Amino acid sequence: MKDLCADLLAEYSQLASLVEAMTPQQWVQKTPFFGWTPWDEIAHLCFFDETGMLAATDPEAFAADTAELVKQWGSGLEIDAIARTRFGYLSGSQLVPFWRERFERLIAVLSRMEPKGRLPWYGPMLSVRSFATARMMETWAHGQDIYDFMGKQRTASDRIKNIAHLGASTFGWTFINRNLPVPESAPYIELQAPSGKNWIWNEPPSEQNYLRGSAEEFCLVVTQRRNVADTHLKYAGSAATWLPIAQCYAGPPEDAPAPGVRAVRY
Repeated sequence: MKDLCADLLAEYSQLASLVEAMTPQQWVQKTPFFGWTPWDEIAHLCFFDETGMLAATDPEAFAADTAELVKQWGSGLEIDAIARTRFGYLSGSQLVPFWRERFERLIAVLSRMEPKGRLPWYGPMLSVRSFATARMMETWAHGQDIYDFMGKQRTASDRIKNIAHLGASTFGWTFINRNLPVPESAPYIELQAPSGKNWIWNEPPSEQNYLRGSAEEFCLVVTQRRNVADTHLKYAGSAATWLPIAQCYAGPPEDAPAPGVRAVRY
């Protein structure tokens, strides 16, 4: 658990360091993610880091907060508007240390918990390890929106294996979430890590049902930050049905950006 928490802290800290350097004008400009601003992206992360802290330390308070959130959703408010209601008094430069304090406290709590312990969340309960992995995926994905907005290439690290594993593990979920039949066999997955290592899921190898290529591009696809058509991933069999709709995060089905829309070339 400590290794995963160290990866999560590194991901948070890398993004915090990036946005600390933004100008007041950049904080309020739109990113490629549904027109959200960088402020919206960080406030969104901060919002769920706060509720994650409640889930880890005070399940009753988390349940009450969730009931209020559901009520706000029911009134037609989107999550970005709800986050603005909670944190709107903070400027971008004020939001970063506010968020940093919260994610550091959250990680300190998670690092002391058993990986297989259970946390309440939105939907089924999650193991502590799954929760921490999901927070890392969210941070990495929303961070990508800001890197794209700023025209900067992120230096990938092997900590994205946590996200790649989540992506590989949610093969069936993608279809279930869309009320589609789950293919009989998940594809053999062989990905090249940023370090050059090979990461493999779903052995044995297959030449009829496979996915091969960059781990970073795979993570961009399953977090719906890139269309698979804009990657160099090679695939066949059930992967050809999966990748265009792949979604490694909870919530209603969403679609990847159209081909070419976020095909960033630095």
